Amino acid sequence: MAVLFSVMLVAAAGNTAMQSILPAIGAKLHIPDVWVSLAFSWSALLWVLTAPHWARQSDKRGRKALMALGVVGFMASMALCGLTLWAGLQGYVAAGVTFIIFAVFRSLYGGFGSAAPPAVQAYVASRTDPEERTQALSLVSSSFGLGTVIGPAIAPFFILPFVGLSGPLLVFALIGLLVLIMLRWRLPDDMPRFAARGAIVAYPTAAGSPASATEEDENDGVPAEDDPGPARLRWTDKRVRPWLLAGFYGGQAQAMMLGVIGFLILDRLDMRLRPDEGAAMTGIVLMAGAFATLLAQWGLIPLLKLSARTAVLVGSALGASGLLMTGLSFDLHGIIIGFALASLGFGLFRPGFTAGASLSVPRRDQGSVAGMTASINGSAYIVSPAVGVLLYNWHPMVAYGLMAGFCGWLVLWGWSALRLDQPVAR
Repeated sequence: MAVLFSVMLVAAAGNTAMQSILPAIGAKLHIPDVWVSLAFSWSALLWVLTAPHWARQSDKRGRKALMALGVVGFMASMALCGLTLWAGLQGYVAAGVTFIIFAVFRSLYGGFGSAAPPAVQAYVASRTDPEERTQALSLVSSSFGLGTVIGPAIAPFFILPFVGLSGPLLVFALIGLLVLIMLRWRLPDDMPRFAARGAIVAYPTAAGSPASATEEDENDGVPAEDDPGPARLRWTDKRVRPWLLAGFYGGQAQAMMLGVIGFLILDRLDMRLRPDEGAAMTGIVLMAGAFATLLAQWGLIPLLKLSARTAVLVGSALGASGLLMTGLSFDLHGIIIGFALASLGFGLFRPGFTAGASLSVPRRDQGSVAGMTASINGSAYIVSPAVGVLLYNWHPMVAYGLMAGFCGWLVLWGWSALRLDQPVAR
């Protein structure tokens, strides 16, 4: 379990660490903000496109092999991106060329890094008794959420004298190498004891959301006796459509928030000319947001036993309030409080949306609805961050007003459209 936990942890921590320092690198290289944002959009697009393929391949080619492929993709991407950015920061490569090469090497993470999480989950599900499976899957999934906290928290400590801002990427590449060695030497071969499928996992971001996974049990792959073999669940199905729309609205706002925050910190704290300090401040803000998200998902939802509808509506209201506070803040304290409040709201919203979609359809449609929610979650990070940055460069409050508007509309529309009133599934 320690090896499996490490595989998931490093994949999330490395990506969010890069998110915390890339705006500062872009400022130092004088790259337009929108191009910095598009570097992450490209990686997210590849993740969304390739994750279903690797989830299927993990069941055919072996879970351990697919985990190794994912870790190698992560390690190679971090090392090559780090070296590219170091060359650009040292003036050996022109700034524009640096980011083009950087985007190419990021594709290794988006295209191959997505192989590891579904393989880890399928490995755990296939080697644990049904009575132990839920706890084991929750443990490895929690490592994904924990990684989103750790990444921004430790990234500033890896801004080293010789390598500078590219240091965190190179250090995480070394950590990936250690995880790969542990995986090869210490993890037993995946001889399954139970049937299990690889679950599609959402693209890791500083939102702090744990991995999305379908529940597996001892009957996976075995049709229920009363299953009439219905047609495949459609996106237009009236039962699930309101929840998917809710996920779309909230997902756009959250993706824009994460895409813009690094640039807002550089501008509001006057750190465009001090990008190293800006990277450290961005890490602090992202860490506060990730902690708030995990507080909502691991603390408030189980404690208060919120229904899916309540989690979505309350979370959206908190998200709108936090976004407006962030956009209107001109000091670090206000930005941290506003971003944490918005993250707390999205931490309630996302499990509510996922659980509501799941509870709206019977058990035989759980695989289809899980794929839909994973697609909604991942697709938000393809275009929305870049759109948010474009609007932010036009006027900050246009961007933050649109984000808050998405959340406000979700509260008003969802009050009547979201009717399901069942506890959020954990």
